[in-house]
Amino acid sequence: MAERRFRKRTLFLAAYLVFAILPIYWMVTMSFKTNEDILSAFSLWPRHFTWDNYRVIFTDPSWYSGYINSLIYVAENTAMSLAVALPAAYAFSRYSFLGDKHVFFWLLTNRMTPPAVFLLPFFQLYSTLGLMDTHIAVALAHLVFNVPLAVWILEGFMSGIPREIDETAYIDGYSFPRFFVRIFLPLIKSGVGVAAFFCFMFSWVELLLARTLTSVNAKPIVAVMTRTVSASGMDWAVLAAAGVLTIVPGAIVIWFVRHYIAKGFAMGRV
Repeated sequence: MAERRFRKRTLFLAAYLVFAILPIYWMVTMSFKTNEDILSAFSLWPRHFTWDNYRVIFTDPSWYSGYINSLIYVAENTAMSLAVALPAAYAFSRYSFLGDKHVFFWLLTNRMTPPAVFLLPFFQLYSTLGLMDTHIAVALAHLVFNVPLAVWILEGFMSGIPREIDETAYIDGYSFPRFFVRIFLPLIKSGVGVAAFFCFMFSWVELLLARTLTSVNAKPIVAVMTRTVSASGMDWAVLAAAGVLTIVPGAIVIWFVRHYIAKGFAMGRV
């Protein structure tokens, strides 16, 4: 009986892995094909292996600048989200004030709101202030969604730290900034890693705001990938190569924070 259950679980896991990996494998193989191979016949691997698609991305400024722009505003957004969320989460975790539960719920409702709701206000505001087509414009727009998520995650980690640690540090003569940086932050480094990961991932894959608020100078890779249609049709091979390179930053981030994410699941905040 136990052996039969083990076989069923193994088959289910194998089927799930195939289902999950198949789209990635297909995109990788397409990135090494020509458009003629992609459109001509079905094949599980490239018939005419080529690096030309990746060469286009690394030599065409309109392509590689999209990756640079995306990395710039994603890094800015992640840093600003954590800078805002850390003190806010500490306040929600350690203090009780009038309307604290309502404010906390209001923050989460911003995360539940579709980005299209904020599109017109951001567009008009940035047009007035002259922030259109800048990296900081997209980074600030993504704060509306990433700060509530980061506060929610960090508050759970901070609530797991006994308050006696705060009191002991104050008795020992620590100022709040020194206590927060030297004692408290190392205790919640797992939460910081988890929050940074989710902020990075949302800002990296978000399309609507990033595409609308930029045009040339700060156009991200997700916007560049939607403009691969030419007079000759869709450039499927280059688009597949761009998709493969888009996965790489997320995979690197996941590799470095994989242990923190597992701890976040264990604490029930992810």
